[in-house]
Amino acid sequence: MVPARSGLGRIVVACAVLVCFSWFIYSLYPGYPSFGPASEAVVQIPLQHPRPPPREVDVVVASTKSDNTTWFHRHLPPQWNKSIYVVNDPKASLTVPQNKGREAMVYLTHIVNNYHDLSDNLIFFHASRFAWHNDDPDYDGLATLQNFQLPYLRQMGYVNLRCVWVIGCPAEIRPIEDAASTEKLESRGMPSAKEVYKQSFEELLPGHPVPEVVAVSCCSQFAVTKEAIHRRPRKDYMHFLQWLLNTPLEDALSGRVFEFAWHIIFDQEAVHCPSAEDCYCKVFGHCGLNCTENECDGRYTLPPVATLPGGWPKVGWEKEPRPFSGPPL
Repeated sequence: MVPARSGLGRIVVACAVLVCFSWFIYSLYPGYPSFGPASEAVVQIPLQHPRPPPREVDVVVASTKSDNTTWFHRHLPPQWNKSIYVVNDPKASLTVPQNKGREAMVYLTHIVNNYHDLSDNLIFFHASRFAWHNDDPDYDGLATLQNFQLPYLRQMGYVNLRCVWVIGCPAEIRPIEDAASTEKLESRGMPSAKEVYKQSFEELLPGHPVPEVVAVSCCSQFAVTKEAIHRRPRKDYMHFLQWLLNTPLEDALSGRVFEFAWHIIFDQEAVHCPSAEDCYCKVFGHCGLNCTENECDGRYTLPPVATLPGGWPKVGWEKEPRPFSGPPL
């Protein structure tokens, strides 16, 4: 009987070692196992970075080495955490497994690596303070963040940081109608985001009915609560991240697919186009404006080109001086 017990003990010890080793590997690689097709290459999610404890607000920023992100620290409340990812610097304190898919790679990496340790409210944002898509008369991202109404986010769970409808609303993508056949795509080369959206949506959200219409005001800057993120299990975000790592779509396409999927991922209707008046008042505290359904006077003008002129915001499009009363650059 003694030898039998000894053999059983060895089996138990071996199983325990195997379980501990598996747990150790999983803790090192939060992206393991892969949710992508077995035939596709798997790129592991990076090790979790040391980070401060969760706070009320975490601003998650997608940046490159050439971006000046000091304004986040200079002008935003010190009690807000700033998670600034540098996508093209593997030695940065916060980085991504692969510089692919534009800001979507940063957002998903942050959610996956911090799923159990998220701040109460997260704001996902681009690095440039001044950008053509920022919903502000000066295209100032700082004003966007400073005016943001946190109580409204807590009430809604998800808030897009752009109210004007131009680019994205009221019906940017009709997935079924816009889908291009494989033969058409192969013969013509580079597809549009509209043409690949249906197939991408089916891969990202299998079992979810493909919407007839998808609309949300651009451009991948939004806020979401921890509770809204947790409505999906972590494995869903791992799957989204693995899809982004594996997809053959170019950055402009894969990033844009997510641009028009975030609101659906966070349990919003496929057409998310609140009235401009309602949005500006509740999201940014700008109430009593003169508005139509899709815009309000004096809030946003689509610029002639995507690159703001040198010297902006104190220098205008015709090199004329501009009045600018915001915080110093």
